[in-house]
Amino acid sequence: LNNAEHKLLDTTFTTLVNNALQQPQVFVHRDYHSRNLMNIEGAYPGIIDHQDAVKGPITYDLVSLLRDCYIKWSDEKVKTLAIKFHTNLVKKNILQNNDTSTFIKWFDLMGIQRHLKAIGIFSRLNFRDNKPNYLSDIPRTLNYIKTVAENYSETEQLTDFVSRFEL
Repeated sequence: LNNAEHKLLDTTFTTLVNNALQQPQVFVHRDYHSRNLMNIEGAYPGIIDHQDAVKGPITYDLVSLLRDCYIKWSDEKVKTLAIKFHTNLVKKNILQNNDTSTFIKWFDLMGIQRHLKAIGIFSRLNFRDNKPNYLSDIPRTLNYIKTVAENYSETEQLTDFVSRFEL
């Protein structure tokens, strides 16, 4: 990376960290996605792979599920479900902030952070652990970053940067 790219990433990472810290902190699974949910007839879904659970941003698990690295839902459906989740948090007094646009921004920027992390993990699994299976999930994950990052002034330059790495 050249100096400008380092600066871009440093600025982006600072933005993403600040976004995470602005959010209410709750219990998060951290690996809450379709492959870690089991269908249990007549019951709530079984949730596996929870050993990395920690205290974290309220949007983390929501974005993990709705912008899953392994499946693609329409942007309209994702936004509708995210807003419904936000509305329920406010109704149940779990979240005091009833500003939907702030919540969606928290959600979107959290997704950028999570997907950058996932791409790093997928790459590590390939190079270090000789598990190339996850490489096919990188284009979808990069596309999430690209399409969300362009919507915010703080991250729009990231769109051009990640576009160079399309597979």
